[in-house]
Amino acid sequence: MSGSNTPTFPPPIDGVPAAGRRDDDEPAARKDRLSRLERRAIATKGRLSSPWASGIAIILAILWTLPSLGLLVTSFRPSLDIRRSGWWTVVPDLLGGQAAFTLENYDQAIHGNASLGEFFVNSFVITLPAVVIPITLALLAAYAFAWIPFKGRSFLFVAVFTLQVVPLQVALVPLLRDYVKIGINGSFWTVWISHSIFALPLAIFLLHNFMKEIPPSLVEAARVDGAGHVQVFFRVLMPLLVPAIASFGIFQFLWVWNDLLVGLTFTRAGSRPLTVAVAELAGSRGGQWQLLSAGAFISMIVPLVVFLALQRYFVRGLLAGSVKG
Repeated sequence: MSGSNTPTFPPPIDGVPAAGRRDDDEPAARKDRLSRLERRAIATKGRLSSPWASGIAIILAILWTLPSLGLLVTSFRPSLDIRRSGWWTVVPDLLGGQAAFTLENYDQAIHGNASLGEFFVNSFVITLPAVVIPITLALLAAYAFAWIPFKGRSFLFVAVFTLQVVPLQVALVPLLRDYVKIGINGSFWTVWISHSIFALPLAIFLLHNFMKEIPPSLVEAARVDGAGHVQVFFRVLMPLLVPAIASFGIFQFLWVWNDLLVGLTFTRAGSRPLTVAVAELAGSRGGQWQLLSAGAFISMIVPLVVFLALQRYFVRGLLAGSVKG
């Protein structure tokens, strides 16, 4: 018989009534309440923090760094030393007085016939707008998909998301024809527009997911205070989206800076990026390893600095959408 005076008890766990449970049973009961994903996350964390996992990670990091170290050492060696011995012999040769370092390779690569300095500036001119434009457009689109209700919103978002499966190569020829018709073929506009088009589906998807993780109570409180869409976007959402924007910005910067296909297809001689110049250097002067190694290290130093400087925001952005609460 039920009534207002009937005592209520917490539901039993694994058949053990709450009245019969002791305090020692609480951790086990809490563990049973964990979802399958949480249990797998705890087990994975334990495996990754083991000494064996740390040792393997250190070995992989050393093996991954060795080619870059060899490239750096080779770029400072004279051409005669490069042809005579490998970069791993530089320490014994230095101790024996048979080797030396020089900056002549970088001077010839930047100011010599290779003229990598001009291409280095072109890479900056291409990369910076190609990062800012898709992020700006993706922020506006992600806000609309996340916080502005309109008819067909879910269908349109899925359609944008599926554009990620379209290969880059199938769009090159149609885009090139359109650029020729418009009359902008060979200019910087072609690479800015192309990189923005190729980056927008992923950018909208990532930023939309981050925006959906923001508690609706924050937006509703701002609207109660009289804030419009512009004020909600800039004053409420933008400060919370900095890690997500930084994460995608790093991805897009590395992609555009290291791109060869788009730069080679849409640009002309005066607007080529650095990657195209290094590729031509390898083809036409493959025997001059001192210039090739210097040029390759010049092309990788900027992405390396950007990644190391912003890796804190990169990690925060990756983790922000994976953990709630």
